[in-house]
Amino acid sequence: MRPWSVLGIFVLLAVNEASAFKANDFKTCSQSGFCRRGRALSSRATEAKSWVSPYSVDPTTIDVSSDQASFSATVKSSLYPETNFGLEIRIQDDGVARVRMDEVGGLRKRYDEAASWALIKEPVINKEIHWTKGKKDAKVVYGDKKDISVIVSYEPLRVSLLRNGKEQVVLNGQGLLHMEHFRNKVEAPTSTEEPPAVEGEATDAEQALLKVEVNPRAWFEGETEDALWEETFSSWTDSKPKGPESLSVDIAFPNHPVVYGIPQHATNLALPSTRGEKPTFTDPYRLYNSDVFEYLASSPVSLYGSIPLMHAHSADSTVAVFHVVGSDTWIDVSHASEKSTETHWISESGILDTFLLPGPTPEDVFRQYSKLTGTAVMPAQWSLGYHQCRWNYVSSEDVRSVQRRFDEEDMPVDVFWLDIEYSDNHKYFMWNDKLFPDPVEMTNDVAANGRKMVVIVDPHLKREDNYPAYKEASELGVLVKPKSGEGEYEGWCWPGSSSWTDFFNPAAWDWWKSMFKTEPQGGSKFSWVKSSTDIHIWNDMNEPSVFNGPEISMPRDNIHYGGWEHRDVHNINGMLFSNLTYQAVAARTDPATRPFVLTRAFFAGSQRFGAMWTGDNLGTWDHMAVGVKMVLANGIAGMSFSGSDVGGFFGNPEPEMLVRWYQVGIMAPFFRAHAHIDTKRREPYLLDEPYKSLVKDILRLRYSMLPIWYTAFRETSVTGMPILRPQFVVFPKDKAGFNIDDQYYIGSSGLLTKPITAKEVKETTIRLAEDQIYYDYFSHHAYRGSSKGKEVTLQAELHQLPLLVRGGSIISTRERPRRSSSLMKNDPFTMRVALSKAGTAKGELYLDDGVTYNHEKGDFVWRQFNAEKKGKALRVSSLDLGKVKPSEAVDGVALSTYNPSNEYAKSIEDVRVEKLVVVGLGTKPSSVKVEGSEKELQWEWTAGVGAGDRKEGQASLLTIKDPKVLITKDWTLVIQ
Repeated sequence: MRPWSVLGIFVLLAVNEASAFKANDFKTCSQSGFCRRGRALSSRATEAKSWVSPYSVDPTTIDVSSDQASFSATVKSSLYPETNFGLEIRIQDDGVARVRMDEVGGLRKRYDEAASWALIKEPVINKEIHWTKGKKDAKVVYGDKKDISVIVSYEPLRVSLLRNGKEQVVLNGQGLLHMEHFRNKVEAPTSTEEPPAVEGEATDAEQALLKVEVNPRAWFEGETEDALWEETFSSWTDSKPKGPESLSVDIAFPNHPVVYGIPQHATNLALPSTRGEKPTFTDPYRLYNSDVFEYLASSPVSLYGSIPLMHAHSADSTVAVFHVVGSDTWIDVSHASEKSTETHWISESGILDTFLLPGPTPEDVFRQYSKLTGTAVMPAQWSLGYHQCRWNYVSSEDVRSVQRRFDEEDMPVDVFWLDIEYSDNHKYFMWNDKLFPDPVEMTNDVAANGRKMVVIVDPHLKREDNYPAYKEASELGVLVKPKSGEGEYEGWCWPGSSSWTDFFNPAAWDWWKSMFKTEPQGGSKFSWVKSSTDIHIWNDMNEPSVFNGPEISMPRDNIHYGGWEHRDVHNINGMLFSNLTYQAVAARTDPATRPFVLTRAFFAGSQRFGAMWTGDNLGTWDHMAVGVKMVLANGIAGMSFSGSDVGGFFGNPEPEMLVRWYQVGIMAPFFRAHAHIDTKRREPYLLDEPYKSLVKDILRLRYSMLPIWYTAFRETSVTGMPILRPQFVVFPKDKAGFNIDDQYYIGSSGLLTKPITAKEVKETTIRLAEDQIYYDYFSHHAYRGSSKGKEVTLQAELHQLPLLVRGGSIISTRERPRRSSSLMKNDPFTMRVALSKAGTAKGELYLDDGVTYNHEKGDFVWRQFNAEKKGKALRVSSLDLGKVKPSEAVDGVALSTYNPSNEYAKSIEDVRVEKLVVVGLGTKPSSVKVEGSEKELQWEWTAGVGAGDRKEGQASLLTIKDPKVLITKDWTLVIQ
């Protein structure tokens, strides 16, 4: 959200992206001094007939540690022989190569702490490997098959990762590495004398020589100093007290034609080009957390979060680079040929700290990255339900009436949200007593129906001494300082004059957690006693957003704890806010229950602290479509718990658009409807028929599928695999799928969906990349794939969501309508067995109490279901995976003490399978029994296409009514 509603009532007259996006609020590369310098370097290199990097390894300084596990050396620049840089390369125990380079003995220290915030722990070095030193390079070979190698070329410096002798990633192959060293400012001469004239007309060669004599480094750094010590943008001046310190490096993927990642941008999943012939965008992709008002639906402009992780993919392999820097970063992408990609990363400050993830499969890359930064946290189950929000529900009675209307219409919902107007003059933790006189009672009324509330807490603190949050932060000295390093930085946000807590300061951590306590703290210490443990938190505006600051943010020369400038830590700042809020919400309960925190700004590692959303989108078809792509991009960068606001934050979507957006929403991990203060109310119960009933059915579908979503979250919390899986992840060798970003799979469930994101669509096509049968989730129509890939056409009228079940999958759902997810705890299951063309299937179901951390000590139910042929019989069985795979149970914790009769399993020991449907059985059975029982079960048969047939059409259905098998027990159904 942005300041127009503070400065005056902003009326949204039309949704017109071209006029709504305020491009002048944000820099382009040409307006950013360090980006301008870095891109100019690239241009000179491209235009030069020969280009050689000035950086080289001094062979005499090479040091291989005593166990030969790591490589280090001094790097020299021929431009500045007196300046030294230290290079270190470590090979980790999972094959990841970490390349670090920093200035040594410089005038000042470069910011080198970005990795400490992103990584979950210091990686373990592989001590089984051995570096060898040659005359021109050093090399290490490793891997189970000795197929991976890292080569460090000395002159010029070049680092390459290879697999089977084939280059996968190359650093400084184009010679664009440049770490601007610290220097003292040299004042310009005051003489006004003209330089001596050159007699006659100089030749081009003579002019070039003159330029070199004036500035011998011009070929690399440019002819003149460009914004090294001060920079102006609009009315703001950045003082740059440390002078130039940017980092430029080219990273090439010589055998990978497609790259993904580096969220957050509103663009295709497969990143379009920004350089080369006919680039899609003329500016680089930017990573600079920004409050972008009504962002464009196709743009490289930076948005709210930044994850400097890029995947590179080909039919042969997948690799990735994780370039750990927290400052403003611009990234050019050039698809140099049909088989390769070149990228150029330009950062304002920081050291070179780059992880090369060797893959070679997408699954390997996800595992390698999550080992570095952690996996998505296992959420509270209720947070996977439907969230109803707008700016703003205006009173306690408004909240109660919204809940009442949902119940009257029998529509499920789990969470009601309050935006900034709940607070007293935007002083968070302080209620507007006139509008919300009974916040605890209101929350209890919501909780009585099994629901929760989420309340916004932004990072800006109103500068008033009668506001306890500001007063205590000021007294503790934990507020961000201005460039002088003295006093408190003052900016403008929702409350007016504001200051910001510096969460890089450890003294702020316990204080922030204490603010959320729901019981009195004693003395004059403030805590949020007018709150409840059923209230969870929404962190917005944490880029940070500053209405009167440069680029709607904080000045870069502000000072944080440790003396670091804001420019050094900008992209990390928002993650610390949500991290501490997550800890604060968890600390309210003893024993702890799982908190829910939604963040707008994020960085690598933010997945450990909750969910994110794609920000202030518009109610347009284009924004609905790009939201799907953005959520996919977030997922492959670790942020699986994500979604876009249903309906769009701005505008008044027509009923057709709103129905389609709800279909998109239920197919995303985070499912929230939200709307701007100037929009019409659009709660789903306000829709006219048939739209109201359509949305009601959509909501119920989401709730029936909650076991699928929760099981998918368990998997991502362990493996790091994204919940939403693009085509290239599931079928990495399918070249035709590399650019597909409008269809995707949900976890390992076998569900494949392609939500409709365009107006008046009545049918769509889905690519099936394998020779397998797929079934329509609703009609059970059978579609056949092909080993070469095949497009199939699905009906997609407004009431139809394109959703297929991959043959070979077993899916567990709960079909009884409930008002909220917590009321479904003891509901029976419906099991759908979708047979593969081989006549087999399997699936998983994970359950725990959904609230506490008892699952970490073994209180859960984790089942695997199998369908397999044994002679003429089909056997459908249930297996306890908690016994089979205890080391994989939750969070990678080995649960050797797992007990199948744990407390949670006992609490649902009567929960049964009430219906089991087998789709694609070849022939009508003669008998269906539970193994060990002679009693025939009740079943119905509908003839149709069998999974082993080569035909398409309506699949056969075997519906077994109430087999009375328990979800917590081993059992086998015999169908013959």
